[in-house]
Amino acid sequence: MKEFIAYLIKNLVDKPDSVDVQIIEGQQGTLVEVRVSPEDVAKIVGRGGRTIKALRTIAMIVGARFGRRVRLDLIQ
Repeated sequence: MKEFIAYLIKNLVDKPDSVDVQIIEGQQGTLVEVRVSPEDVAKIVGRGGRTIKALRTIAMIVGARFGRRVRLDLIQ
């Protein structure tokens, strides 16, 4: 899952080398922390938050296939 989310985000940003995806497993679910360069934050959030909402939806669907609840957070 980490590689898939990193692949999606790296194709959205201008500086793909600065993308960092961390997976934190918990009892209630999985937390996916995404870090990008400050210049690329707006591209990940998107107009009106549409892009980040779509990424969160994709992460939840992938997590559901593994039987886990997934939450995606953009860390600055």
